[in-house]
Amino acid sequence: MVSFQWITEPLPEDIPVRQVYGFCFDDTGRVLLREDAGHYGLPGGKPEADEDVPTVLARECREESQITIGEQIYLGYQEVTEDGPPPYAQLRLAARITGFLPREPDPDIGRMYGRLIAPLNKAPALLDWGIDGLLQAAAAVRAAYRLGLDPAVVRQDTWRN
Repeated sequence: MVSFQWITEPLPEDIPVRQVYGFCFDDTGRVLLREDAGHYGLPGGKPEADEDVPTVLARECREESQITIGEQIYLGYQEVTEDGPPPYAQLRLAARITGFLPREPDPDIGRMYGRLIAPLNKAPALLDWGIDGLLQAAAAVRAAYRLGLDPAVVRQDTWRN
């Protein structure tokens, strides 16, 4: 059995980070969602050896969604507990998109993901992460304001493919 708990405190040093994902905002305050066969996710992935957290998110954004990002803001982490191994963390960050690059397949798996730019209020339902997803989106709202964006204004979805 696997359990998830959303935590907004600083990450303890003894919990390994296995994934880093970002709420990446365009200049209107909408968030980018990666689409794969009708399923949505945030851009992000696994750290490589000796890679720091900001580098992980920036690399994964380029590889999966072909975007560049600016300043990153720590939102919190999801503590994942499985039967047997010790808990690990899935970090969540927020960043502003600084550029959209030409589309190309993810170099790790060769698949090209869709890029949906959606109002942040639609993200929890599209991500389908339950209550923890709502809490993460709430943390992303606060970060968006810190980035000088207003995610509260409802805008249309846009595909950037």
